[in-house]
Amino acid sequence: MSFTSALITVHLDAEWGRLPLLARFSYDAADPYAVQAEFLNGPTVLARWHFDRQMLADGFHRTVGEGDVTFCPHRAAAGVEELRVALRGLAGERQGDAVLFVEARALTDFLHRTYAVTGAGEEFLDVDKLLAELLAR
Repeated sequence: MSFTSALITVHLDAEWGRLPLLARFSYDAADPYAVQAEFLNGPTVLARWHFDRQMLADGFHRTVGEGDVTFCPHRAAAGVEELRVALRGLAGERQGDAVLFVEARALTDFLHRTYAVTGAGEEFLDVDKLLAELLAR
């Protein structure tokens, strides 16, 4: 199997509290360094982000990232371990910014499944094939 995905509830930090959203996290061995996250409202994709898989995993232990995406460990009021995900929209436009919280257990379970597809350190990207595809366009 070269693909895995999971539907995970995330919580959007809003002025009035946390708003639950469903997110589809996907991993495809064809893009071995990335995890894709689609944030959903029913069947509608509200946003799609690509995260570095190793950075996502590191975010459970320390703050990582700069620029558009940062991850850091967080403990909810109920003592639940979470991952805090800060996303920045277009430069200079705060309307695209979002802070999300994801339960650590659900996301680590998904990450473990990605490592079953492609082990840590076993990632490989065929650059020659990628260049040939780009030049063929």
